[in-house]
Amino acid sequence: MKMWIRAAALVAIAALAGCGGGASRRVVTDASIGSGQPVSGSYVGGAVPALGDSAPHVWTSGHPYNNQVHGVDVSRYQGSVDWATARAAGISFAFLKATEGGDHSDPAFPAYWAQTRAAGIPRGAYHFYYFCRSGAEQAAWFIANVPRERGALPPVVDLEWVHNSRTCRYQPSPAEIHQEVGTFMAILTQYYGQRPIVYTTVDFYRDAQLGRMNAEFWLRSVADHPRGTYPGQRWSFWQYTGTGTAPGFRGNVDLNTFAGNRAQWNRWLASRMQR
Repeated sequence: MKMWIRAAALVAIAALAGCGGGASRRVVTDASIGSGQPVSGSYVGGAVPALGDSAPHVWTSGHPYNNQVHGVDVSRYQGSVDWATARAAGISFAFLKATEGGDHSDPAFPAYWAQTRAAGIPRGAYHFYYFCRSGAEQAAWFIANVPRERGALPPVVDLEWVHNSRTCRYQPSPAEIHQEVGTFMAILTQYYGQRPIVYTTVDFYRDAQLGRMNAEFWLRSVADHPRGTYPGQRWSFWQYTGTGTAPGFRGNVDLNTFAGNRAQWNRWLASRMQR
C-alpha cells in the first residue's frame, strides 16, 4: 500500500480517573484536538497507546485513536518483524501482500504467513490488482500462492491507480473494472469460501465508481475520517496512516483500524474467517 508522509500534528490529551486504586488512563477526544500539546510521534493515550506515528495528522473530523481494534498491512519492505511483540503491543490483525498481477509474488509472504500464525495474529493475504491482466488470470495466480487455511481472514483485492507503472498504465473503464474484478472475486469466493474485501483509495473509488460495487470495503483515508472522503460508504477497515510506528517493526508501517468495538470485532471474525 502507498506510504505518504503526513504533516506534523498537534493534539492534546484528557486525563480520566481509572477504576480503583486511583490509576488513570489518557484518551484522545475530539474536543482536545488543536489545543496545542504535541503528539511527539505517538498516540499520547488512545485505546492502543503503544502504537504511534512518525508524522502524525491532526484529526479534526473524527480520528482512529480511540478505536479499540488496530492492525497493520505489510509487504517485504517491512523486513524482519517481531510478530509476538507486535501482538503484545495491541496489533489485532495483519494483511500481508501475497501477489501482484499474474506473475509476481511477495518474497516475504511465506515467512510472514507462518510467523503471524505462530504469534496468534488473525491475518489474511492481499493481491495488488494489475489492469493489464484478466481477473481470471490473477485469481489463478493468487490461488497458486496463498493457502486455503482454516482461520485465515478473507482475501483482499487492492484496487488503486499506479500512474508511474513501468509495465502497465492502462486505465480501464468503470464497466470493465467491475466486470474483471467481479470475475476475480467470484473465483476467490468459490475457492476460499469467503468473499474478498476490497481495499481502495479516494481517487480510484471515485474514478471506478466503486460505490456501485457490492463489496465489503477497506478504505484508505490519511487526512480525514472516511465519512468525509467516502460520503455514505460503509466500511469495515480504515487505513489511516502510512507512517505509523509499532513495537516489533523497525520502521514505518501502515496502520489500520476496524470499524467496530472489540465485541463487534470478535463477531466479525466468527463470521468472516475461513473454515
